[in-house]
Amino acid sequence: MAQGKLRLLLLWHMHQPFYKDLVSGEYRLPWVRLHALKDYYGMVKLLDEFPQIHQNFNIVPSLVAQIEDYNSGVFKDPFWDIVAKPASELTLDDRNFALTYLFQANRERMIGRYPRYRSLYEQVLAAGPEPANAAITFSERDYRDLQVLSQIAWFDEYYLSDPAIKELIRKGQDYSEEDQRFVMSKQHEILKGVLPAYREAASRGSIELSATPYYHPILPLLCDTNTGRESSPGLPLPAEHFRRPEDAEEQIRRALEAHQRVFGMRPVGMWPSEGSLSDEAVGIAAQLGVQWMASDEGVLGRSIGHEMQRDRDGYLNADSAEKLYKVYRWDHEGQSMNMVFRDHRISDLPAFVYAGMPASEAAAHLLNNIKRAAAPVLESGRDAVLSIIMDGENAWEGYESNGRDFLRRFYDSLQREPQIEPVTISEAIARQQPENFGQLRGLVPGSWINANFNVWIGAPEDNKAWNYLGQAREFYDENASRVKEAQRKLAYEELLIAEGSDWNWWYGPEHHSANDSDFDELYRKHLSNVYTALGGVPPDHLARPISAVLARSLFVPQTAYVRPVIDGQVSSYFDWMGAAMYSSDRRGGSMHGKLFILESIQAGIDEKHLYARLDFAGQLPEGDTMATLHLALRDGEKSIGSFRLDAILAQDRLTVWDLREDGKALASANHPNSVEIAFGKILAIKVPLALLHASEGNTFNLRFVLYRGRVPLDALPQEGSLEIQVAPEDVLAEIAYESQ
Repeated sequence: MAQGKLRLLLLWHMHQPFYKDLVSGEYRLPWVRLHALKDYYGMVKLLDEFPQIHQNFNIVPSLVAQIEDYNSGVFKDPFWDIVAKPASELTLDDRNFALTYLFQANRERMIGRYPRYRSLYEQVLAAGPEPANAAITFSERDYRDLQVLSQIAWFDEYYLSDPAIKELIRKGQDYSEEDQRFVMSKQHEILKGVLPAYREAASRGSIELSATPYYHPILPLLCDTNTGRESSPGLPLPAEHFRRPEDAEEQIRRALEAHQRVFGMRPVGMWPSEGSLSDEAVGIAAQLGVQWMASDEGVLGRSIGHEMQRDRDGYLNADSAEKLYKVYRWDHEGQSMNMVFRDHRISDLPAFVYAGMPASEAAAHLLNNIKRAAAPVLESGRDAVLSIIMDGENAWEGYESNGRDFLRRFYDSLQREPQIEPVTISEAIARQQPENFGQLRGLVPGSWINANFNVWIGAPEDNKAWNYLGQAREFYDENASRVKEAQRKLAYEELLIAEGSDWNWWYGPEHHSANDSDFDELYRKHLSNVYTALGGVPPDHLARPISAVLARSLFVPQTAYVRPVIDGQVSSYFDWMGAAMYSSDRRGGSMHGKLFILESIQAGIDEKHLYARLDFAGQLPEGDTMATLHLALRDGEKSIGSFRLDAILAQDRLTVWDLREDGKALASANHPNSVEIAFGKILAIKVPLALLHASEGNTFNLRFVLYRGRVPLDALPQEGSLEIQVAPEDVLAEIAYESQ
C-alpha cells in the first residue's frame, strides 16, 4: 500500500500587547519595537532561502498598528528617549531608569553575547538587589556603552552582517555619540522593513497571513464570562456578568479590515487569541467571512469526547493520530468553519526545549518527531495534516544566533523530504479530500492551555479585573451618548484595548514577570481613560494595584496537581504548571554564578508523590557541588518528620544521592526505593508520599541549599521555606485563590 502525504502546517504567532496609552500617547513598555528589531523581519526574510517551504504567519492587528506608529516617526517612547539621549545629559532618574530596564534581555544569548554588556550587567548585580544601587559605580562611558549595546543585542541577524554594525561589534566598547546616533537611525531602517517583507512574501505565495481579533481578546469570554465555567465546572466567576458578543464581533471586524488595509488582502484564516474557541465565537467569525480557525488538540479532544493517548515517548497512538492529523469542518446551526488543531507536544519542542541543544541535533530531532508522529496515519495510506503552532518571537531569545541556525537546518531538511509538504493552512484545506474531513457538530469551549480559560478568569485577581472592565463598559453605555464623537471613540477604543487577553495573563497565580506592576498599572490606566474620556472621574479602586505584585514576584502557591517527567529537562511548559514556585528576587543572579547560582524552586504533589525542582541561574561552579533539599513535615503546628536529600552534582551529571530521615537512610542511588532524581538543565526530584509518612492534612516546608564542601553557596528561599499542603486538587485550587 502506498503511503500518504504529510502536509506540515507551521504557524508562527506574532503578538505583543498594546503598550500605548492613548491619552498620553506614550509607550509604557518597549517590546513591540525591540521584537521588531529582532524577530519580525528575520522570521519571514529567512524564507527567501527556502522557496519550497510554505508556512503561516498570524499577525495581531494591534501589533501592526504599533509598528506603523513607530514608523510614523512621531511616537513617544521613554525607552527610546533613554537610549537616544547623550549620556552626559542623563539625569539621576534617567540613569536609574536605564539600569532598571536596559538589562531586560536573555542573560546568556543576548547580554552574554557581548562581553562589555555582560560586564556592565555583572556590575549592576554586584551592587545589590536594586539596580539603582549601581548608579554611583557607572561612569558616563559606562552609560553610553550600555545605551549602544542594549540596542545592538536586539538587532536581527540579517542586520548584524551590516559592515557598519559589524564594526561597532568589533569595537566592543568606548562608543561615541556618533555611534549612538547611528544605532538609533538604524532602528528606523529595520522597523520600516518589517511590514513590506510580509506583504511581499504573501504576494508571492510563500506565506499565508492570518489575523487575530484586533486587541487579542479571549473571544469566548467576551461573548459570555459564564463560558469559563463550561470548561471548568465550579470555577469562581466575576460578580459582574460580562456578556458582550457585539464587542467580539467588533474585534474581529476591525482585524479583518485592518489586515486588508495593511497587507492588501483580506485574511481568510484566524488564530483566535490563545487558541480560544466556543460555538458562539466561531459563529460570529463565520458570519464575518472567516473560513478557517485553529486551536489546540485539547479543545478537539474534549469536543469529540476523545482523550488523546500518548505513549511513554510522547507519541499519539494510531487512533488519536488519526483523529488529530486532519482538517475538521465545524457545522453548527447552519454555519460552517474549517479547523485545524495543533499537536501540543511537538509545538512545545521549539518553544521550550530546543534552545539548549546544538542546532543540528534540534533540527534532526524535530524532523524525526514529525515523521514518527504522523507514521500511523501515513502507513494506512491516508494523508496526514500535522499542525505546529507557536509563538513566533519570544522563544528565539534563548537560542544561539536567535534561532537562525536551527531554523535553517530544519527548513533545509524539510525541503529534502519528498513525503512532506510544508504548506499553508488554506493549501491544506484545498488539498484535503471531502471524505477525509473530520466532523464537528459543536465545541466544548477552551483555549490552548488545558482546554479551559482558567489562566484568564477564576482567580480573585482575574475576577477583579473582569469586574472593573464590566463596570467601565456599563459606564460607557450610560454616558457615551452625552459626549462628542471624538470622546466616545476614544473611550470605546480604550475598552477594546482593556478586553485584550494579556492583562489577565499576568493576573492570578499562573504567571509573573519583572514587568507585573507595569502591566497592572497600564491596564488600570486604560480603564481610567474610559471614564476620563466620557467626562467622568475614574473610581478610586483603579488607583490601587489589582495584583499582589510584591508577594507574587517571589511566591506562587500550588494551584493544581503536577505530574512532571523526571528527566532533568524542561520538556514541556505544562509539566510543572500548577506547582508552587519561589523565584529569586535578584533577577536571576550572576552571569557565571559568581554571586548567585539558584534561579527558582518549584514543588507540588499529586495523589501519591511529592515533586521538587531546582532551576539554576547559570552553569554550576567547577567541581562537585552538593544540592540539599531540606524537608520538614508538619501536622498542624506539630513537627512529625525531618528529611534531607543530598545530591552530588558535577557540571553535567548527577553522581550520587541519598535521602535520610533524621539521619536514618531511606533511599539512595544504589537503593532508590521508588525515589526518582534527574539532573540536566534542572534538578528534578520525585518522592513517594508514603515514604515520607505524609497524609492528607499534612504540610511540607521545603528549602534548597547549594554547598561546596561545608560552605553554603546559595539557598532558596534565603529565609523561611516553600510550603506545600497535602490536599486534594480542588482544595489546592481554593487555597491558591484565597491567598491572592
